[in-house]
Amino acid sequence: MLKVVRQIGQTLYRIWFYILVAIPIIIFFPVLVVFASKETWYPQFFWMARNLWAKPILYGMFCFPKVTYEQRLIKKESYMLVANHTSMLDIMLMLVVSKNPFVFVGKKELVKIPLFGFFYKRVCIMVDRDNTQSRTGVYRRAQKRLQQGLSICIFPEGGVPEEHVLLDKFKDGAFKMAIAHKIPVVPMTFYDNKERFSFTFFSGGPGKCRARVHKFVETHSLCPEDTTKLKTNIRETILNDLTTNS
Repeated sequence: MLKVVRQIGQTLYRIWFYILVAIPIIIFFPVLVVFASKETWYPQFFWMARNLWAKPILYGMFCFPKVTYEQRLIKKESYMLVANHTSMLDIMLMLVVSKNPFVFVGKKELVKIPLFGFFYKRVCIMVDRDNTQSRTGVYRRAQKRLQQGLSICIFPEGGVPEEHVLLDKFKDGAFKMAIAHKIPVVPMTFYDNKERFSFTFFSGGPGKCRARVHKFVETHSLCPEDTTKLKTNIRETILNDLTTNS
């Protein structure tokens, strides 16, 4: 009986999440459409996504963000933001962590999500991981965004790992891009999102959403041959932190 009650509660919790995701988009839809229509207006779109969408979702779910910064992002500087990926809450938490406007690089399948997908297609950089031409196009679009003073965010696991995997292998894309554009990599650890709202249906619940922003890794002196070393170092930083503090 207790298990049934818990599962009902977790089902309602998930329904409430999708309601919170949809409400701000519906309320501010006309304004969001305007800001999404021109790349030069993206900072305004980002401000709304951060303050009128991500924060209300997290606090509305009683998932309270608690961010520790080993180093602060400098306003108007461009960065490569990377973190472990276990939950849909990762998107909201990343928006809370960074005041600097950034653009997500993510898989094209997210376009299919109602409402969210409409804006995702217009403001994010989509990639088809099975298409070499698509991956090449990502670099060109990212370069354009960086030239506009924005940052880039990639979850380098390339998806959500299996339930038993603490941190999956990292793909090269984020690190190649950081080296190519000579921007610092900002490693982040998200500790609690899997427990708060994982991709397992009957799971999750309110609590802290802790994040740590680690010291940045500069790429000015690196060349493409250093991609694997950079990727390995960043992964070890996040993995060691997860192992110690999860």
